[in-house]
Amino acid sequence: MTEKTRSAADTTATVLVDEAATVAYGLALGQRLLRDYDGRALVFLRGQLGAGKTTLVRGVLNALGHQGAVKSPTYTLLEPYSCNGQDAFHFDLYRIADAEELAFVGFDEIIDGPGIKLIEWPEKAESWLPAAQVEISLAVTPLPVAEHPAMGDRVDDPRQFGRTAHAIYR
Repeated sequence: MTEKTRSAADTTATVLVDEAATVAYGLALGQRLLRDYDGRALVFLRGQLGAGKTTLVRGVLNALGHQGAVKSPTYTLLEPYSCNGQDAFHFDLYRIADAEELAFVGFDEIIDGPGIKLIEWPEKAESWLPAAQVEISLAVTPLPVAEHPAMGDRVDDPRQFGRTAHAIYR
């Protein structure tokens, strides 16, 4: 995992070379959410399908002490967790057609309440959601050859692709 501070101290770009690096990044994010935001933060997770958003959430939940499986709440919209007295809520808004749908099912109480709220696909409901304290954008990107020098010129090697995480902390 390589982290570089960009123009402001609260903005970073990190290359994540594989799934383990994405989980480790999530673990560090979870520790920061506990330390800097007292375990009460709204986090937007952006990125294309398969970019690693749920994998990153697994790392955040590991930081809270969760050891079980973490599944994407694509069909349920929400997976709640309680770990060592810390609440966390993992939302996936991919299937939301209208942000008003969230108000009808009581999501506003969760958003306004305590705990860490991790929201995949926030763009589906940005007109309804408050501003996030943290925004993470994940993008699938080609890896520099230096990250995996043994792969050579093979264009079919999946190790050629990793993720780049851009984070903004407010």
